[in-house]
Amino acid sequence: MSSNSLQALPGFREFYPDACALRNYLFMHWRDVARTYGFLEYEGPVLEPTELYRRKSGDEIVKQLFHFTDAGGREVALRPETTPSLARMAAAKHKELRKPIKWFQIGSCFRYERQQKGRGREFYQYNCDILGEPSGAADADLIAMSIDVMRSLGFRAGDFVVRLSDRNIWPDFLEKAGVAADALPAFLQIIDKMEREKPAVTAAGLEALGTTREAVDAFIAGQGADWAPLQALLENLAARGLSEFVRVDLGIVRGLAYYTGPVFEIFDISQGMRAVAGGGRYDQLCQLIGGSDLPACGFAMGDMVIGDFVKETPHAWQQYQDWLSRYGKLEAYVIIADETRRPQALAMVQDLRSAGIAADYSYLPAKVGKQIQLAEQLGARAALTIGSEYPDVRLNDLTARSEEVIDAAAAATAVGILLTSPGIPPLLA
Repeated sequence: MSSNSLQALPGFREFYPDACALRNYLFMHWRDVARTYGFLEYEGPVLEPTELYRRKSGDEIVKQLFHFTDAGGREVALRPETTPSLARMAAAKHKELRKPIKWFQIGSCFRYERQQKGRGREFYQYNCDILGEPSGAADADLIAMSIDVMRSLGFRAGDFVVRLSDRNIWPDFLEKAGVAADALPAFLQIIDKMEREKPAVTAAGLEALGTTREAVDAFIAGQGADWAPLQALLENLAARGLSEFVRVDLGIVRGLAYYTGPVFEIFDISQGMRAVAGGGRYDQLCQLIGGSDLPACGFAMGDMVIGDFVKETPHAWQQYQDWLSRYGKLEAYVIIADETRRPQALAMVQDLRSAGIAADYSYLPAKVGKQIQLAEQLGARAALTIGSEYPDVRLNDLTARSEEVIDAAAAATAVGILLTSPGIPPLLA
């Protein structure tokens, strides 16, 4: 490599066609599931006032941002998430919007943090939110939606689990343990990190607040905990036949302080218990950011960790490969055996493309054998050879190794019939 060549910045990805195909596959499923649940797509600014994130998360968030002062003297930051923008946008026009507001968004986010497997400094995030609806029915619909996103990507019940909790259950624990109510935020931060932190560190933090790790573990195990706040949610999901995907786990509290009720995280249980998505209810954020009292709940899923999960799960990966066999490969290749027929070949290529068939041809004169080889390398199912016998064309099925003679004018119709015949996996939606 030349000493003066430039490389991408650390944590920022380059999407070559194979990586871009997987990204587009995720986007397709994200959009399709959102549509079936009645969500509308929106988009917010990539660049926002830094104050928007300070208002939501405090001054500590600034260390995790790509932020700077622009030419107009404004302190701005690349968005690390989209929920604050959503809260501001919805609050600004909430009087005009029909409730509940059901919106989703797919966009790039940026965080200045140490890159690691499943986490980069730039990533795409899928956000689905319901605003203006206080009932638990909205929470249940979001959880069901998150499950259906996973299933649409080819995952099964043994691959993942939704760990469900409610932050409103924990104040009762603190009251019985004699811990001051204003210690709740610090307490929940400790609970959120329990699975990742050293046991001694967790124990010391809890003792400093006036309780013990043993008492917390017993509460999480169900000793003295009142699950009533979750009962309606569980019944709703059971009525949908989704109980096998859900497990109550009071240890899930989500670290972000703005959550106000039910919270959940989707965990990969087949590859090592890592969180691949999460969300919950945040009834006060719209008031904090936009000055409008809008109850809200939502969830988010990042493309990096879920993409890794697809690659590591054989049946999910096979589903992607089946889709790719249609999406990522050419469908027809026009072979020009006689250069005097190139104008007719170009007309045929255009007819195929106008019919929605992915078609290509050699830009320069080449031997027929080389053109056939290129057609196979590109994954084309059909090869149409046009030569001196025009208007007759030879149509070859490169999968079934069959051949027939057709009229050039009927090429698009003949190829369309061939592509829907056995021998090629169906397009998965």
